[in-house]
Amino acid sequence: MGKKIPARVKNSVRYVALRTIERVDNGGAYSNLLLNEMINKSALSEKDSRLFTELVYGTISRKLLLEYYLTPFIQNPRKVDSWVKNLLSLSVYQLVFLDKIPDHAIINEAVEIGKHRGNSGIGKFVNGVLRAFQREGVPSLEKIKDPVDRLAVEISMPKWLTEKLIKQLGSEETRKLGLSLFEKSHVSGRVNINEISISAALDELKREGIEALASEVSPYGIVAEKGFLAGSYLFETGQLTIQDESSMLVAPAMQIEPNHVVLDACAAPGGKTTHIATFLDAKKGGRVKALDIHYHKIKLIKQNAERLQVKAVVDTEKLDARKVGAEFPAEYFDRILVDAPCSGLGLMRRKPDIKYHKSAEDFEQLPKIQLEILESVARTLKQWGIMVYSTCTIAQEENQEVVSAFLKKHPEFKKIDVVVNEVVQSAVQEQMLTLYPHQLGTDGFFICCMQKVC
Repeated sequence: MGKKIPARVKNSVRYVALRTIERVDNGGAYSNLLLNEMINKSALSEKDSRLFTELVYGTISRKLLLEYYLTPFIQNPRKVDSWVKNLLSLSVYQLVFLDKIPDHAIINEAVEIGKHRGNSGIGKFVNGVLRAFQREGVPSLEKIKDPVDRLAVEISMPKWLTEKLIKQLGSEETRKLGLSLFEKSHVSGRVNINEISISAALDELKREGIEALASEVSPYGIVAEKGFLAGSYLFETGQLTIQDESSMLVAPAMQIEPNHVVLDACAAPGGKTTHIATFLDAKKGGRVKALDIHYHKIKLIKQNAERLQVKAVVDTEKLDARKVGAEFPAEYFDRILVDAPCSGLGLMRRKPDIKYHKSAEDFEQLPKIQLEILESVARTLKQWGIMVYSTCTIAQEENQEVVSAFLKKHPEFKKIDVVVNEVVQSAVQEQMLTLYPHQLGTDGFFICCMQKVC
């Protein structure tokens, strides 16, 4: 039977944050998915929910940096339980990066958690470490002689991944990217402009006390500055859905016409499917076939299509995208989207734990799967049809190199321009779009359009 912890400690925002960080640290769940679950389960107030979110994201995103800060103050780290290390990191994050909470309050609550979760000895240990840190201050990064090691700690990114990004972007751009991941991610929404204009949507949100601006990245997007988009009337009535600005670029890039038959090969949870659907007309024969390999994800696509009032043109099917070529006739689809399963490195701001849970081996296996999907769907595209390959990663092995390998084997396909506005155009190189998180504040994203020319 576990130790009984007093309610005042167990229900405190810092204890709930500690438990959340532990679950993420142990690979139990992605941080973004766990946040809402813990907020609801713990019945945190709106104010405490904001602090809770700040503590969890801040501590996880800076994990390696916080560990470096603590190193001089812990003599035998191997003897310290992982939850105690997390408690110390959580506390140091507050001491260094949050200025509205008095230091004594941070330390006292950490000591209380240590004492009641563990014992009085742990409480004294936590107090000693944090008081010493308070006295001596933050250790300088200049003590790290190797420049790559130093950068990896500064941006709190595993060394192998830091080296990978340096090779791809150079040191300075890697630093800018890494530091940008510490910034809060904004919430963006896609407006169904068939139902309501962007300006009218912004006016409606303003009446509800939600401050938002038109997206500079997508003509279909808005960016919330204050308020809860998913609680709005527009969201409830299906005129608005939550979607990152970068992924709103996919459906327009497909150059869809109202009568097209479209395949979304890896569709869940349905954000891009439902955007594709807004360009289709059921009366003219327009349809989008949305596939996924899991029944529960197919259900999500259906729910989204119904809420967004596009179910008339959305068909769903449980199917592995690598089997499309065997299940559908040749030259069946006018347009195909392969939003491929990937490492998700473009989502590191929204899911900061991704960077700690990936490994170099992932970039050997994922491109094989991505190519298998492209191979499978290619024969089902009509002549002159367009196939869009997209990912939410920034790794070249999963993006440019996959496209290159596919085109080398399929001379019947050629790259065509990715249609974007002037703001995004600078991110297009060699007819492929790569958005990095530090450029426009979006998720990292990749898009390449290929046309079947013979």
